[in-house]
Amino acid sequence: MYHSISMPEFEQKWKKGKLPLVDVREDNEWEEGHLEGAIHVPLSALSSVKQKLDKNEEYYVMCHSGARSSMACQELAKEGYKVTNVMGGISAWRGEVI
Repeated sequence: MYHSISMPEFEQKWKKGKLPLVDVREDNEWEEGHLEGAIHVPLSALSSVKQKLDKNEEYYVMCHSGARSSMACQELAKEGYKVTNVMGGISAWRGEVI
């Protein structure tokens, strides 16, 4: 089981201090821009890279619109990771990207 958060809620939390954020977009999307401090784990590589994530940490998961991050959250939650899907993804983000 995982939680979901709206973009406005996420933005408020992000402004208070950087959160552990996993961006599951593919390499070309990541290179076009991402949030500073995000961890890049493409959905296509999630099964082989997820062990690098700490199961004791709570992660916010983002993609372009929220669909792939939801799939990533389902997979990670099944294996005991604490994850929250950021609905709307980077397409709803109004802040700065690098």
